[in-house]
Amino acid sequence: MSKPIAKKHITILGSTGSIGTQALDVVRANPDNFEIDCLIAQSNADLLIQQAAEFLPGSVVIGDESKYDKVVSALSSFPIKVYSGADSIVQIMEQESTEIVLTACVGYAGLKPTLAAIKAGKHIALANKETLVVAGELVTKLAENSGVNIYPVDSEHSAIFQCLAGEWQNPIEKIYLTASGGPFRGKDAAFLANVTKEQALKHPNWEMGAKITIDSASLMNKGLEVIEAKWLFQLRFDQIDVIVHPQSIIHSIVQFRDGSMKAQMGLPDMKLPIQYALAYPNRLPSDYPRFNFLNYPSLTFEQPDYKTFRNLNLAFEAMKQGGNMPCILNAANEIAVAGFLKDEIGFLAMSDLIENCMQKVTYIEKPNYEQYVATDAETRRVATEMMMKNKVLK
Repeated sequence: MSKPIAKKHITILGSTGSIGTQALDVVRANPDNFEIDCLIAQSNADLLIQQAAEFLPGSVVIGDESKYDKVVSALSSFPIKVYSGADSIVQIMEQESTEIVLTACVGYAGLKPTLAAIKAGKHIALANKETLVVAGELVTKLAENSGVNIYPVDSEHSAIFQCLAGEWQNPIEKIYLTASGGPFRGKDAAFLANVTKEQALKHPNWEMGAKITIDSASLMNKGLEVIEAKWLFQLRFDQIDVIVHPQSIIHSIVQFRDGSMKAQMGLPDMKLPIQYALAYPNRLPSDYPRFNFLNYPSLTFEQPDYKTFRNLNLAFEAMKQGGNMPCILNAANEIAVAGFLKDEIGFLAMSDLIENCMQKVTYIEKPNYEQYVATDAETRRVATEMMMKNKVLK
C-alpha cells in the first residue's frame, strides 16, 4: 500500500481565471490531498463568492475594492474572512497555514504578491510566466535565499521539469519548447495585416484566457516562455530552441550532453501540469483522457516563422540583452494586446509597438525592484502614447 500523502494547504492567486478554475477542478477531484486556505480574484466577485461557498477557505481577497461589500454580504453566513485591495493581496501571502501559492493571475500584476509569498517562505506553483519574464534574476535569487521551490505550471515548462526528474546531476545541453503555431500557422504578413480579434481568439488546441490566447496567436506567448525557461532552468539563450508541433502532444523536449533526448507527452489539458505542480513529487491518479498513438498516426514538426511572427525574435533579443529589457518587452506587449482587444491597434502593429518601446525606454543593465516598477510604468506610458498617436494619425 502507498503511504498516505499529507494534505497540502493552497492559496490561489487568480482563482476565477482559466488556470485558477482548472486548479479548483484538481482540488475538487482530490479532496484528501489538498485544502484551500485562500482564494484571490481581481474583479469576478460572483464566481469568487461561488468558489468560496464551495471550498470554504479561511479567507478570500477581491482586488477590486468596489466589490468588497458585495462579497462580504454574500459570505456573511460563512466563517470566511474577506479582504480587498492590492495591499491585502500582498499581505495575505504571509498566511501561516499556506504551504504553496498557485500564481494564476495574468501579467505584471503577479510580480509583487509572488515576491511577498517567496519572502514568507511559501513554495510557488508558477503559472504567471510574466513574473520571471519581468524580474527573473531577482525572483530566482530570492527563492534560492528563502529555500523556496518554484514548480512550473505552464505545460512546456512542466514538461521540461518532468523530463529532468532523476536527471538533476546531468547538465542540460539544450531544450526544445514546442508551440502549436496558433490559429495563424502558415499565414503570411498580408493575411495577418487584416485579422480580427475574433479570429485570433480561436486557438486550435488549448482553452485559455483572452490575453494568453492573443499572445499564442502572435507567438509572444512562446517568446515569454523562452525567457521564463532561462530562469527556471538556469540556461543560456543558445540552449533554448522553439519548434512548431501542431498536434500539441509533445509538450517539450530535453537534450542531454550525450545526445539523448527526453520528451513529455500527453493530450493538451492544463489540469495535468497543474496537478503535477501542486502534488509534486507525487503523481496522483486521475481520470483525464488518455493519449492513444493510433489516434495520432503522424506527429509533425516545423521551424517557426520568425520573419512573419516577429514577437518571437523580439523575445529572444530581450533575453540576450537582459537587464530590464524583458520587462520593457512584457509591458509593451500587455498594452499592445489590450489595444488589439479593443480594436485600437492591428495584429502586426503590435510587434511594431513593442520594438519601438524596446528602442526608446531607458535600458538598465542591473535593475533593482524599484527600477523594474519604474520601467514597467515608463513603458506603459510610452506604449500608450504611441498607440494613441497612431490612432489619431489614422
